[in-house]
Amino acid sequence: MENITEKQRESKIQQWFSMWLDKQDTGIENLFAPDAVYIESWGPEYHGSGKIKLWFEEWNTRGTVQCWDIRQHFHKQDQTVVEWVFRCAMDDGVIQSFDGLSLIRWNEAGQICFLQEFGCNENRYDPYAQGKAPVFRKERALWF
Repeated sequence: MENITEKQRESKIQQWFSMWLDKQDTGIENLFAPDAVYIESWGPEYHGSGKIKLWFEEWNTRGTVQCWDIRQHFHKQDQTVVEWVFRCAMDDGVIQSFDGLSLIRWNEAGQICFLQEFGCNENRYDPYAQGKAPVFRKERALWF
């Protein structure tokens, strides 16, 4: 059993984010437990470090992560929450940018065994700015 510190956890999270920014796998199968579960904010779910690696490699043939900046971390027992800002450009011209959180659980070996993302539209507004009746934008909601 490995007892990893909060700083080591933060370093591992930064390693994961940097892999995306650099489009380079620097140890996915060591970072994630063999039976890890990864849930993206918009629905896809990957089971096992091998599937997470497959997703990473395939996704990076279709897009580029331009920004994935960490704002802060919160730690409690075997869990970490990280707040971040994300931006990517897909090869088809679609650009996505949003704020998010990741809920991470660590196993006794210091690997990520569960990661679930939560996204928040960065283009926010006050629907009550004009008065007591809400005025909502006439736009398609994003995927979260």
